[in-house]
Amino acid sequence: MNRFSASTGASGASRTERLLATSVLVIGTGGAGLRASIELAERGVQVLAVGKRRAHDAHTTLAAGGINAALATMDPEDTWEQHAADTLRESYFLADPAIVETVTRNAARGIEDLERWGMPFAREADGRISQRFFGAHKYRRTAYAGDYTGLEIQRTLMRRAAELRVSIVDTVYITRLLVSEGRIFGAYGFDIVDGSPVVIHADAVILAAGGHTRIWRNTSSRRDENTGDSFRLAALAGGRIRDAELVQFHPSGILEPSDAAGTLVSEAARGEGGILRNALGERFMERYDPERMELSTRDRVALASYTEISEGRGTTNGGVFLDVSHLPREQILSKLPRVYRTLIDLQMLDITEQPIEIAPTAHYSMGGVWVTPDTHSTGVDGLYAIGEASSGLHGANRLGGNSLIELLVYGRITGADAAEYVSGLTEVRRDPAAVSEARAEMQGLLEGEGASGRSTESPRRLQRALRDIMTEHVGVVRSEAGLSTALDKLDALQERVDRVTAHPDIAGFDDLAHAFDLYGSMLAARATIACARERRETRGCHNRSDFPEQDASLRGNFVWTAESGPVFEPLPDAPAAFRDLAHAAADDSVAGKLVE
Repeated sequence: MNRFSASTGASGASRTERLLATSVLVIGTGGAGLRASIELAERGVQVLAVGKRRAHDAHTTLAAGGINAALATMDPEDTWEQHAADTLRESYFLADPAIVETVTRNAARGIEDLERWGMPFAREADGRISQRFFGAHKYRRTAYAGDYTGLEIQRTLMRRAAELRVSIVDTVYITRLLVSEGRIFGAYGFDIVDGSPVVIHADAVILAAGGHTRIWRNTSSRRDENTGDSFRLAALAGGRIRDAELVQFHPSGILEPSDAAGTLVSEAARGEGGILRNALGERFMERYDPERMELSTRDRVALASYTEISEGRGTTNGGVFLDVSHLPREQILSKLPRVYRTLIDLQMLDITEQPIEIAPTAHYSMGGVWVTPDTHSTGVDGLYAIGEASSGLHGANRLGGNSLIELLVYGRITGADAAEYVSGLTEVRRDPAAVSEARAEMQGLLEGEGASGRSTESPRRLQRALRDIMTEHVGVVRSEAGLSTALDKLDALQERVDRVTAHPDIAGFDDLAHAFDLYGSMLAARATIACARERRETRGCHNRSDFPEQDASLRGNFVWTAESGPVFEPLPDAPAAFRDLAHAAADDSVAGKLVE
């Protein structure tokens, strides 16, 4: 990478603006970004991966359950077609069939790549990769590494990236993509530690910066991840957002302490025999899914808990109880060690003796940047999106174990296409005005000159206000009145956001990062609310109290831009290879299966 320095004023001081140059820039150092970077490096293409949090602690590390592929190591009858059918059915037929086919056809190769790079999969006595059931899968197809699957995948990818000498800088926050005449030529950002502005010249950009679940108050994401960065970066560059309203709420996030609200209690707790009770002591799943009870699917359990709370049968903190204390202590310590340790650490709560207070928590963005099925290009020349930043695979309900295989499949495919794209370029046009606009935006925040003039508005306080709006009006159950109110409140909040300022201190430039997190969250919230209001039906994770039935005419996606708002795009039928399988009666039994 080439560099030079130039002086630029900010906060009354002279800072150095760095210039970096690479063939392909990858934004995000989680599993998706690393897999794309590895593919580029293996093809001899210069790549730089940047992220705003340490790569060894990327969001991928939190994925516990497993990764899907129809390997047929346990059930010889399994096929990619059945995997595709299960994925499409569980999406409530809102997944893009072509994306579903690409992921399921290429899943086995994704596992093979991990194996080749030393991934420590659980194995049977004869050496076969072990595979277990997840909910809504017809066969055992989920490979795993204990309950640390995501962590081991991240470690495996980081080792391979190190072998290939991939350049990774995990202290850079990207604030804008740089575009000239509809073509990407780089990105602008800053170093979170010292505040240095950074211009990155790149012939292509792969966006792998996660989703937008942090815009709710209770969420399984950490404070500085999944804040809608990908939505904003793509939208300002000319991209579109698809399925923003389709967000998976996990049934069991803890409520206390407040700074850890939303931290997940693994669904293994229900899988091992945990019981859900309301504040009256009633086992309420009998009312909602009497056959599967606590082993029902995520969307149904989350809705059941929400209903109990909203109808006044919840706890004073707005939750319900998940109780495993009736199980043998030895079973809890051997099967649920992370849950046991987490509750001791955070609440000094011994789950072998007391129930856990939980509530639904925003967990996974099933929507994201609109992408093509073949390469995950975005419609902006040179810009791609992968992982949770993208959309199209999950529809209205994500099949458990699919998120990890998606990043392996499209990380490889997109990396390969980006390599071909940059190799075929004959000229690159860079627009100084795009750089100046990005520079001015950041300097305005640091100098206290927001879009509406000088201000002392704090980004952290406004983030909380936004999360309150989303939690109150755009949670598990939505309505026309509530969503309209949310938009009105968002408009009022925008006036304050336009006056936000950042105050770096001796500890670093986290406050500036919070300001840009807020910008991303505001755009993601607007897209989410607008699309949720237009989807006037109940389907999967999207529950409308005023439209409780599924509407066949809405089998398609809402695609959003700031200029046009939500535009409905119908979906094509699935190919014959798995269409009939997807429409066949599903096996809803829970015997021998984990929940998703």
